Amino acid sequence: MYQERNSKPFPFLSTRFRKSSGSATVMPPSSSTTTTSTNKALILRPSRLKDILLVFSLLLILHLLFRAPPPPSSVQRAATIGALTSSPTTRSHLLFSIASSTSSFPRRASYLRLWYNPNSTRAFTFLDVNASLSVDPTLPPVILSKDTSRFPYTFKGGLRSAIRLARLVKEAVDLDQSNVRWFVFGDDDTVFFVENLVKTLSKYDHNKWYYIGSNSESYEQNLKYSFDMAFGGGGFAISYSLGRVLARVLDSCLVRYAHLYGSDARVFSCLAELGVGLTHEPGFHQVDLRGNLFGLLSAHPLSPLVSLHHLDAADPLFPYTSKAQAAEHLFEAANVDPVRILQQTVCYDRTSSLTVSVAWGYSVQVFEGNELLPDILSLQRTFRPWRRSANIESSHYMFNMREYPRHPCKRPLVFFMENVTFGDGGIWSTYTKDDIGSCSRAKAIKNLEHVRVFSQKLEPDIGQIKALRRQCCDISPSFNESMVISIRQCGTDELISMHF
Repeated sequence: MYQERNSKPFPFLSTRFRKSSGSATVMPPSSSTTTTSTNKALILRPSRLKDILLVFSLLLILHLLFRAPPPPSSVQRAATIGALTSSPTTRSHLLFSIASSTSSFPRRASYLRLWYNPNSTRAFTFLDVNASLSVDPTLPPVILSKDTSRFPYTFKGGLRSAIRLARLVKEAVDLDQSNVRWFVFGDDDTVFFVENLVKTLSKYDHNKWYYIGSNSESYEQNLKYSFDMAFGGGGFAISYSLGRVLARVLDSCLVRYAHLYGSDARVFSCLAELGVGLTHEPGFHQVDLRGNLFGLLSAHPLSPLVSLHHLDAADPLFPYTSKAQAAEHLFEAANVDPVRILQQTVCYDRTSSLTVSVAWGYSVQVFEGNELLPDILSLQRTFRPWRRSANIESSHYMFNMREYPRHPCKRPLVFFMENVTFGDGGIWSTYTKDDIGSCSRAKAIKNLEHVRVFSQKLEPDIGQIKALRRQCCDISPSFNESMVISIRQCGTDELISMHF
């Protein structure tokens, strides 16, 4: 092709032929001819320039194709990580590590079954000794904890198992499970509301260092241990990035805290050495309380319910049932609308002068007369202190509280959740009156036996979870034995207030 473009590509090599005696004789070029030819060779013709540019372009392309790419900058790496992890957090991104023992595991299996789903929940139960337990697919797989005899423990009267349970953080990370965003820790009697935990953790970036949980409801327990520690029974979560670092330094840290009582105090102390503080989420509940938890559950904060602990130490959540049956009954509602469970909604009936407080999926209280909203939002003292020797009246708690009338007839009418069903474009929950005997009641409610509550499934986005607002409700204009309440979003400038 090159010859097609130029019939004389090399003029300085050209020769002249002269016929002589029928043969061709090669004649040497004259000096003038040589000079002229050389000058012509030095001149770049357009065709030759094109060829040079073509070769140069080819070499440049080969260089760009085969040279090693430069390492990405930190900004590019961060952008790449952000793109890979921008998908919503789901149940599969959580890895639960449950602290248990061979003695407590069989007794508390019913609590684990409430929230563990083998098809969607990743969880492991860590035991103290290798026990011959039958494999139960409805329970988290069992792992034998590593030996901790080399670590010192000096707390008088305490249990060395606190070291074993603290090391669950390291052993959970060492499992090297894929696609983990959060490590979650709890006890075998910790009941998790997993969907609510997912929504709570979705507010935070798991690529950053987060230690999320809550302290005790008891002022004395926090004073004794720490106001800044996530209590292990209520459960706590550690982001993946923080968990990886903590696992590397945990063993070297544990030797400095032989004097502490529990596992959660050890984890807290090692995190403090890393410079990480607690991010408080009020949906985690240590439940350092005994007796009747009605006052706690009927005035839950706006945050989604994440966990409940110590249910064995409390009365059944619903009357006339066992503790296990009562917890299962609560989950019947939680499985229908997890975010709304225990959410408190207050509305007023001007005609009958009534104040109604709904703790969805649990109870409805009907007060005679107008009650100020801040009073209704305060917890009623229906429970006893965690420490049995503590004085009930002088004990202090970490929330606003009001007294619960001792005489049943001075209390509001209480209705407990009976069932929850879908229908008519929404969810109906039915509540039945707790019969406490014969009491004189206002004419409007003396025959009231049931309350039916209509609501839409509560599915807030992350923005709404970060900026929570209580919902409003309306009471049906007329009722006798059955009252109907409709829960809805409040208007922009609507107040939840009593009417005069």
